[in-house]
Amino acid sequence: MVAEISTAQWIQDHPLIQELVALREVAWFNPAIAPATLALEDVGLTLEDVRGASDRLARFAPYIARVFPQTSDNAGIIESPVRAIPRMQQALGERYALGLPGHLWVKLDSHLPISGSIKARGGIHEVLQHAEKLALEAGWLSLEDDYSRLDSDEARAFFRRYRIAVGSTGNLGMSIGIMSATLGFQVTVHMSADARQWKKDRLRSHGVTVVEHASDYSVAVEEGRQEAEQDPDCHFIDDENSTSLFLGYAVAAERLRPQLAAAGVTVDAEHPLFVYLPCGVGGGPGGVAFGLKLVYGDAVRCIFAEPVHSPCMLLGVYTGLHDRISVQDFGIDNITAADGLAVGRPSGFVGKAMQRLIDGYYTVTDEELYALLALLEQQEQLRLEPSALAGMPGIARVLEGQQEYHQRLRLTPEKLARATHLVWATGGSMVPENEMQAYLDRGLAELAR
Repeated sequence: MVAEISTAQWIQDHPLIQELVALREVAWFNPAIAPATLALEDVGLTLEDVRGASDRLARFAPYIARVFPQTSDNAGIIESPVRAIPRMQQALGERYALGLPGHLWVKLDSHLPISGSIKARGGIHEVLQHAEKLALEAGWLSLEDDYSRLDSDEARAFFRRYRIAVGSTGNLGMSIGIMSATLGFQVTVHMSADARQWKKDRLRSHGVTVVEHASDYSVAVEEGRQEAEQDPDCHFIDDENSTSLFLGYAVAAERLRPQLAAAGVTVDAEHPLFVYLPCGVGGGPGGVAFGLKLVYGDAVRCIFAEPVHSPCMLLGVYTGLHDRISVQDFGIDNITAADGLAVGRPSGFVGKAMQRLIDGYYTVTDEELYALLALLEQQEQLRLEPSALAGMPGIARVLEGQQEYHQRLRLTPEKLARATHLVWATGGSMVPENEMQAYLDRGLAELAR
């Protein structure tokens, strides 16, 4: 039961929550957002912290290039491209019967090397930060060294003395498991019931211990936390509260700026950038949004997207109860095809830190995720997993029926015509062909309805 007021009372008094409980798609734009110069102070982290994470990833780049040859073309820097998707923009306008001014782009974290999702940023960063700390303290390494020297039997034997644990719906476990095992750590990934079997199989092929749970994400995280508490040599990676994960995600923003500039995309007060981020527990989208606000200030507007069955961040911010509330408190089942977003209780850290920086939140049905998955493949020959499509309706949600939001931010028709809309595609390139084909078949059936 929720805090001082019953769930029944919340539902009775708040039409938005009535819609959430009925599993209807909703959009809510937060009236409490504040200028970036003020709201960034809520986070408790700085640009220097983000640069520290970026520098760490650069120090490890020679090692990454050596042990993951697929990164060698980019000198061991784990990064993804951006691309315009004008045909998808036109198809979305037709699907939603809306004029969609501006320009639609996609950020392809779905194609990040090593683990094929946004989690290759934060998850890998935290593993590397922990490895660096251990190696520096043991005298194995200095900050001036060529870190590729960690690709040795001796270094792997050193890291083998230590353990890493994490709870995951799938993609975070993939990034942490693969990176940890490559370094030599003993690693255990506690997987929730909704995690895909192919992700478990791939982790096990890398020598990762996968513990399967019949319950959801929260239970998997708690099991990982308890494992670490009982072992002083075990480092628990806390997706709900980790600043190391958060900063690893935030690095994306400083890399996005030159990408957009090279593509001729201007971002300033007269050319706003709207970014649509699929949200599970909140760490990934929160970290990216934090980085974007540091880079672009109020010229960027960040919106979170969640499945109708798992609207935990929307519920937490809307009620102000954050991690003291879960979707299950309201009878929402947290069962969704968007496995990476199947989280019932949001990160209290992210919800509180970012509540004045995130413009809005919306929900999307599983059926629409599948339909958009097939539509994107038809229009742009891009294949994503269902959760990665959550950001795709964002352009329509911002432009449709949001006059109060537009007026508050002085988003004139002229500004909206000059705007860039960026969908953050969070995963999908490593989905096995047979599973992807099943997604596409389901999507084509939804499009035909």
